[in-house]
Amino acid sequence: MKKIFSGIANIFKVPELRKKILFTAIILVVYRIGCQIPIPFLNKSVLASLVSQGGGSLFGLVDVFTGGAFSNATIFALSISPYINASIIIQLLCVAFDSLGKLAKEGDEGRKKIDRITRYSAIGLALVEAVAITWGIHNSLSNFNFFIMAVVVLTMTAGTALIVWLGDLVTEKGISNGISLIIFVNIISRGPSAVSTMISYYSNGLLGNKVVGILIMALVVVVFLAVIGCVVWVNEAERRLPVKYAKRVVGSKMYGGQATYVPIKVCWAGVLPIIFAMSIMVLPSTIVSFIWPSSTNAFIVFLRDQWTGGWVYNVVYAVLIVAFTFFYTYIQFNPVDLANNIQSNGGFIPGIRPGRETAAYITKVLHRLTWFSGMFLAVVQLFPSLLGTITGINGLWLGGSSVFIMVGVALEVVRSAESMMIMRHHSGFLED
Repeated sequence: MKKIFSGIANIFKVPELRKKILFTAIILVVYRIGCQIPIPFLNKSVLASLVSQGGGSLFGLVDVFTGGAFSNATIFALSISPYINASIIIQLLCVAFDSLGKLAKEGDEGRKKIDRITRYSAIGLALVEAVAITWGIHNSLSNFNFFIMAVVVLTMTAGTALIVWLGDLVTEKGISNGISLIIFVNIISRGPSAVSTMISYYSNGLLGNKVVGILIMALVVVVFLAVIGCVVWVNEAERRLPVKYAKRVVGSKMYGGQATYVPIKVCWAGVLPIIFAMSIMVLPSTIVSFIWPSSTNAFIVFLRDQWTGGWVYNVVYAVLIVAFTFFYTYIQFNPVDLANNIQSNGGFIPGIRPGRETAAYITKVLHRLTWFSGMFLAVVQLFPSLLGTITGINGLWLGGSSVFIMVGVALEVVRSAESMMIMRHHSGFLED
């Protein structure tokens, strides 16, 4: 603990790092101020009803990633969600089309072009989403006309464009990735409401008598810390494949002969499989609620009011998370390329022949790691639902996607600050 406090103190001894942190803080404050400015002509109760209704799971997901800006109908109602969707789509297109894939591998210039395409795509998606949402709620708007629709749509779209610009400013002049920090701030901004919900549960006796209520609140805190610990462990875990390099003589010098390792992350896909699966799982109830809000058909009522939370939902959800974990891992990590790189550098894995057998061995290892990470993601994401079913208390348990994002961004910020301190001869957070 002393090392951590010493590391935090060292941050403010580095002028450049101090300026970056101050700049980042100012931008995030500006962003949170924007999250309080309402959209003209739009009553927040209209969007809040989309979040709270039975089929509003998709909008509930959007509200989490916007830090409540969606349900409050502010200018940042769409927040960074269009950018996330655009990033996922562009990544998939880079795999599907060779031209985009080659562009992504052209170094800094290629990545800049991909980033530019992603930004434009995000603004386009924001425009489409704004039009769809505004048209879907137009019956709830008083004196609705084309002018009001244009103002609401353009305000939402401009809000997303402004957020992307603020995120780019933080990435360029601040500390760590600006988009990730905005998502992080949105998630932790929900903390006070979760605490107030817990207190209201306790005050109204919904947790039982005082002793039982205190025990349940302590359980919530313990579970929250335990989940964070497990997520940090899995997020940082890696499988190290031993690699040896053959000795070779070049002129009068000898190269190679050393033993090293190739690290493979246990959870290569990160939080994306949860986001993919969640987006698909909430679509049926959301679509049915928009098209048939008052239908009494048994199947439609099931999708609209009973689909989310049931055991069928949870089983399908878990299967999709595991499936998307495999999908995203294998489009990002190519065992054949890794095996070829090891062989081209004169290396080999002890006991495994270079080339095809090495690729097969790496694939086998990656397959096992992906099974573990996929099941871990499924358990972490569905654990709050299970606890809610067991305890009968919902709304207090933090979802796995939120924990993964918070942990990932926090670790990224710590690494960025630590690397800058070490470059300037200061100790980091974990080292003297």
